[in-house]
Amino acid sequence: MKKILITSRPWEKRIAIIQNKLLQSIYFDSKSSFRLEKSFFKGQVAKILPGVQTAFVDIGQEKAGFLHISEIDRDLAFKKMNGFDNDEIEDETSGRTYSHNREVNISSIFKQGEYILVQVSKEPINEKGAKLTTCFTLPGRFIVLMPNISKVGISKKIIDPSERKRLKDAVLSVLPENAGCIIRTTCEGKKDEEIIQDLKYLLDIWNNIQKKFKEEQKQTQIYQDIDLTLQIVRDHLDESVESIICDNQETYNTINKFIGQVATEYLNRSFFYNEKISLFESYEVETQIQKSLQSKVTLDNGGSIIIDSTEAMTVIDVNTAKFVGSTNLEDTLFKTNMEAAKEIVRQLKLRNIGGLIVIDFIDMMHSSNKNKLFSYFEKTLKEEDKSQSVLLKISEFGLVQMTRKRSGKTLRHQLLDHCEHCNGTGMTKTFSTRTYELFRALDRFILKNDNKLSEYVNIIIDSNLAKYIIEIEYDTLLFFEKKYKIRPIIKQDDSIGSNYHFENT
Repeated sequence: MKKILITSRPWEKRIAIIQNKLLQSIYFDSKSSFRLEKSFFKGQVAKILPGVQTAFVDIGQEKAGFLHISEIDRDLAFKKMNGFDNDEIEDETSGRTYSHNREVNISSIFKQGEYILVQVSKEPINEKGAKLTTCFTLPGRFIVLMPNISKVGISKKIIDPSERKRLKDAVLSVLPENAGCIIRTTCEGKKDEEIIQDLKYLLDIWNNIQKKFKEEQKQTQIYQDIDLTLQIVRDHLDESVESIICDNQETYNTINKFIGQVATEYLNRSFFYNEKISLFESYEVETQIQKSLQSKVTLDNGGSIIIDSTEAMTVIDVNTAKFVGSTNLEDTLFKTNMEAAKEIVRQLKLRNIGGLIVIDFIDMMHSSNKNKLFSYFEKTLKEEDKSQSVLLKISEFGLVQMTRKRSGKTLRHQLLDHCEHCNGTGMTKTFSTRTYELFRALDRFILKNDNKLSEYVNIIIDSNLAKYIIEIEYDTLLFFEKKYKIRPIIKQDDSIGSNYHFENT
């Protein structure tokens, strides 16, 4: 069974999903972070590059987003190519028709300077702007609405043919013409009324998006998905979730209110955590986060996997390491590969690794073992990873090539930064990561020394971190002062490096 752990502080929120005490996914949200993914924008076409079939669209952000022709829904493309406006409804009596056989070119779909409705499908990464799409999706608890794609898909995990038909009939009774949806696994066994209510809610959002697009006069954001914490609850809350545990009263109340609106039957699985040991420490999440930033992952049987990511791809190498087995070599290799396969799926989710991935399993002699390994890996991916992936069969050299859908930054890029002292060959923690670790440590220091604290607590840190805290996180220092009736004093000492310590004076 899974647990959703939510720890909330004035400077950040962190949401962890654990299963059998192992961290499966980790999410971060803070005042300084700004998520674009799934947001809708009124954008203006800034540049069209016919050679690469891409349009750059100004969405009012620091960098223009890019829209490839493969991300343009076909109906919009062909209507535009044949002289229809976005909002034009074809008059069947006029005889005007358009053909889908005509060769598509992005320069015949969009014109420079025109305004278009776009959705962010991938966050900006490094020097790239946000990836955009006009194949829109709006996720709900039971349904993912596709307002401009007339296709109804059903989760493969819903097997019963009669249940699949019932669910499809339910959504088709409400779904507008030329719209489609994906029926999620959580629909199974739910009443038609619940599913239809979720669909109508999403349709109302879509209607408001269209209205705002017409009303806005310039490029701007016109819709943003719900708060990240509620997104995680919405997307993960099902029968497999044993409990949702939160350590902040305000956030806890918000979550309960949300669950009461969308999934009343799960209200008894929500719990408030109020212990001196922090929530993440209690469930050993902090330790597992630190381990997930390392390249080497040790398996329970003594084997290991090495994860090395570049901008182009991620390479994962499986080794027997200390595991020598108890029967023969083939058995040792097979057992190591099978354990590695399950751990690799967890690491892909936890580290949020996407794009091209090459896995170097240990080569085995028997083709039957290779087939068993591939089937197990494929099955585990489908059952435990929500992200879309495509696998190729194991090669003669024991390699598996796969792609996994990118979604935002990897865990390393969220928590680590390029080191200015080694020209990018190594990584160091970002100022925000160091600051939040410092605040958590200060929190523990104050609670531990509650009865011995004097008025002043000196915080010894390097000058760069001191400048960051004073300029960006000064309100948090005021929070400590108000809550614990102490006065935190920052003292700068560059000889301390990236370390810190506290003095009670």
